[in-house]
Amino acid sequence: MSSNNIAQKTYTSKILNYPQALCNQIRRLALEAGELTLNYFDDAGYDGADFKGDGSPVTLADQKAEELIEKAFKDITPDVMVVGEEAASDGYRPDLSAEEYFWLVDPLDGTKEFISGSGDYTVNIALIKNGMPILGVVYAPVPGELYAAHGEGTALKYMDDTEKEKPIHVRPMPLEGLTIVSSKSHGSGQELDNFLAHYMVKKQIKRGSSLKICSIAAGKADMYPRFGPTCEWDTAAGHAVLLGAGGKLTDMNGNDLTYGGADPKFLNPEFVARSADVLLPHEMLEDGESA
Repeated sequence: MSSNNIAQKTYTSKILNYPQALCNQIRRLALEAGELTLNYFDDAGYDGADFKGDGSPVTLADQKAEELIEKAFKDITPDVMVVGEEAASDGYRPDLSAEEYFWLVDPLDGTKEFISGSGDYTVNIALIKNGMPILGVVYAPVPGELYAAHGEGTALKYMDDTEKEKPIHVRPMPLEGLTIVSSKSHGSGQELDNFLAHYMVKKQIKRGSSLKICSIAAGKADMYPRFGPTCEWDTAAGHAVLLGAGGKLTDMNGNDLTYGGADPKFLNPEFVARSADVLLPHEMLEDGESA
């Protein structure tokens, strides 16, 4: 191993041991990437989107933001693998089985929202360790909302306009009923209706991108069930923020979502993001039986 490679590994191991400092760097990077996307954003709508092999849209903002983030990681953690949505869409399929750490990046989560002129899109950056997200930053450039966490009890929200941050935490389950968050672009469906029939629902709100997960972390909603397709880079950063705020993101059986490309297309299973005391239907049944 060359002296340069040894120096890189030494630097990376040091920064990984200081998650707060690393998180601060990623926050700055997300802000920079978000500012870049605003160069292409128009609230009247984006003209000129292309389409990937799976039929999903992609814009210059997606591509340029990912290039910026990947370049920055060559300095921040030069020997930690980076998996970005656009690279994966172009056929990049790294073997992550031997990687203790890797980055998952969605440079523009909510491309449909971006194209429509909605501000409900985000920059998502997450650090994965042994399959679990241990650091995440979600930045929504249009409203200037940033969410970040680097472990239990560290979740925060930062607003550009005030340049102030505050800690966030999931809220207790409201007695008057749950606030459910669902997708703006993918809407509801019979599966969602059947699932929600198990709960007392006060209202439903619609948001785009990872802001759905962050709304639970910030105590503004209680649950986000997702039955449509998502990829690992869609959820990892929000998952880290939700864990930092005391919440959960699990599959329908209650198992934590894990990351590492087990699916060749990096697809997630169906999942539920929720506050800590919101139970899944089978958990409610088990809880009733134990009582």
